[in-house]
Amino acid sequence: MRRAALSAAAVGALALAGAAQPTGVAGPVVVVDPGHDARANLATEPIGPGSATRKIKDGGGTHGVVTGAREADLVLDVSLRLGALLRRAGVTVVMTRTRTAGASMGNIARARIANRSRAGLFLRVHADGHASSAVRGTHTLTPALRRGWTDDVYRQSRRAATLVQQELVHALGFPDRGTGERSDFTGFNWADVPVILVELGFMTNPVEDRQLARPAVRDRAALGLCRGALRVLGLAPGRCPV
Repeated sequence: MRRAALSAAAVGALALAGAAQPTGVAGPVVVVDPGHDARANLATEPIGPGSATRKIKDGGGTHGVVTGAREADLVLDVSLRLGALLRRAGVTVVMTRTRTAGASMGNIARARIANRSRAGLFLRVHADGHASSAVRGTHTLTPALRRGWTDDVYRQSRRAATLVQQELVHALGFPDRGTGERSDFTGFNWADVPVILVELGFMTNPVEDRQLARPAVRDRAALGLCRGALRVLGLAPGRCPV
């Protein structure tokens, strides 16, 4: 397992989130990772430990086809709602960011925050985009199996994806696009803890864009994520306050 030291960017993110060191913390830890930030980061980083293949740190995310809302703002709002629910349910929460400002830190830094926190779940929150405005639905992504990169978290991550997807689809009522594996996600390949990435819905679909702009729907998304996370941790999902 890769227990690398935190990068300077990751240390800064932990400080920004007000996260305590995990040593001595009672109870499970969930690292909530709102995707993207105010600006894209076109610098590159290795897709996995020791890899010569590099990807840009962050392409900047999508935006609402009707509302014009940025993905970074939407997922931060849902993530902050989720964090509040998890804390009230007795879970220790570490946020990779608590505001939308500046260039994205990149995905190695995000994974290292989760690794350092010894998270029971590294929950990455995103919204999707597509060239066709007809495409819609909720889906959850999980690491593909690769020895030395993801074999230590593969099975746990697949289980987590199934549980969270069930609860999120139930809460939002969007079409169920199921779960899928990805081998090309830097944030997966550097993670040493169970990790999933949820796509709440498609901001390029007018119906889902309008829905996701509503506070009540964002509350439902946060509740579904909370219930799923608690099931992953072996806790009763009813502990999430309604």
